[in-house]
Order: sequence, then C-alpha cells, then structure tokens
Amino acid sequence: MIRLAEVTEDNWFEVADLSVSEEQKCFVAPAIGILARGYVYRDCHARIFVIEEDGVIIGTALVREFTDEPLGYDLQQFMIDERYQGRGCGSKALQLILEELRKEGHYDHVELCVKKEDAAAIHLYEKCGFVDSGYVDEDVPDALNMICRL
Repeated sequence: MIRLAEVTEDNWFEVADLSVSEEQKCFVAPAIGILARGYVYRDCHARIFVIEEDGVIIGTALVREFTDEPLGYDLQQFMIDERYQGRGCGSKALQLILEELRKEGHYDHVELCVKKEDAAAIHLYEKCGFVDSGYVDEDVPDALNMICRL
C-alpha cells in the first residue's frame, strides 16, 4: 500500500539514498538535492513528501507555493527509486499528493515543468490529469509546462 509521510530525523538518510537510473539523472535532482530545495524554498511553504510502500521508503516529492502570479502549487521534483519503478507506485503516489493538495484547498491548480524528452514522466503526469499549459519559458525551451486543476 502506498502512503505519504513526512521527512523526519529518523528517515532523512533513507530519503537521501533514493536514486533513479543513470538515464533519468538528467531529468530529476538527486534525492539529497530535493531535501536541500525543501529547505531553500521554506519561505514558499515547501513540503517534502516521503513516499512509502508497505513501510519502505520508495520515493520523494517536493511541492512549493508560487509567490508570484498566478498563485498555485508548484510540483518541483518527483521521483520514485529505480528499484520500485514500473509497478504503478508513481501514479498512486502522485494521486495521493494531488488529493492532499485538494484537501488543503489553498489553490486551484498544480503546475510542473518537465523535459520534453522525458516521455515516461510526461505519460505519468498526463495519466494523473496534467495537461500542457501552453506556457513556454524562454529560459527552458526544451521543457513542457503542465498544469492540473484540483
């Protein structure tokens, strides 16, 4: 069973040890970098979600709030350890994160930015309700900006 948990002083080393395949490392920050971003973005109400399957830490995600218009949630990072990929854990975890944000109710949407060449991630995000927002960031022309209405 997939569930979300918090980063604690007891589990952060396990979170930091998560990793993706060599081919995926150009798409997502290392787990320790995700933890660091959670600290750096603390003024944006950043939250690190720990993803567990039957008590085993299998992934992590970082969500922060935009501080400029349009206000909303920003899914900065999302990763499932390479040992647990391909089993539906990512889509279940992402659905739980979206449900958590819906319950919180501060904003009506979640945005993310994903490399256009990361077909597996784009497929996952579309499966969970994300669509192309139409926005093109001139600083990141090789990325697709996606949005999910909550």
